[in-house]
Amino acid sequence: MRVVPIRLGPGTDLRLGLEQLLVDRDEQAGCVISGIGSLSTACLRLAGGLEPTRMSGEFEILSLAGTLALNGAHLHLSIADGQGLVIGGHLCVGSLVRTTAELVVGVLPDWSFRREIDPATGFRELQIRQRQGMEPVDLPSLPSSP
Repeated sequence: MRVVPIRLGPGTDLRLGLEQLLVDRDEQAGCVISGIGSLSTACLRLAGGLEPTRMSGEFEILSLAGTLALNGAHLHLSIADGQGLVIGGHLCVGSLVRTTAELVVGVLPDWSFRREIDPATGFRELQIRQRQGMEPVDLPSLPSSP
């Protein structure tokens, strides 16, 4: 894994900025190790929701985690407003940096992540593959839930 620290400035779309990181470095897999900063607009898909919820104001990023693939990311974000109320969900396009976003990303050069429809869930789920020319690695298999 290569660690890549980045800073996104005011007005930058947080999700698009993270997704662009792989493209700019010609990589196929990554993960967010750490993310803090602030947002002026937050766009989150809340648990069980189908559409994003858009909020405007001054928000502090408390945590950011997830995976990055060339065809999409799966990122969870927790933010707090000026009263300390916390909300979290799936980070959607439209979440704009207020002052800064300080991010540490792990780039995984031996791996390829893709998001593909999983018939069991109906959602685009993470598919993990080893990149060609790399040493084979056995991935553990977990039992499915009933």
